[in-house]
Amino acid sequence: MKPFAVQAGEGAKHPTLTTGWGLVKADTARTNGSLTAMEFVVPPYEGPPAHTHVREDEVWYVLDGDFRFKAGETMLRATTGGLAFGPRGVPHAFQNIGDTTGRLLVITTPSGLERFFEESGKLSRPIDPEELAAVGHACWIEFAGPPLDVSDPLPR
Repeated sequence: MKPFAVQAGEGAKHPTLTTGWGLVKADTARTNGSLTAMEFVVPPYEGPPAHTHVREDEVWYVLDGDFRFKAGETMLRATTGGLAFGPRGVPHAFQNIGDTTGRLLVITTPSGLERFFEESGKLSRPIDPEELAAVGHACWIEFAGPPLDVSDPLPR
């Protein structure tokens, strides 16, 4: 394994389950399986459906914006410079609750999260839920419910 640096805007770009996208900053190959780091651009009021990582712990560091995170039954909030943690095996979701596009640095350990985005990015849009579930299952992710905007809507 060799030291490396990735500059702003660099990394493999993948669509997400929102209208945003993610950049892979550190992957399985470069970290010898220890972690994956991805930067996500999340449009206002969007976020992924609730899901569970079977094998990875997940850290969400807010690069820019105002986010809420639900892990299990616990609702957390973090703004620019803040951090939240979701342990493996706990259903979770997050949502950008600001009026502007937000950015998250997501770090999972061990590595492998990038594989989900590589594979789900190949699915035709709109995404068929059964196909998404199959890709998730193959990547150690189980979908557990709708996005927070549906399960726990904010008053607007």
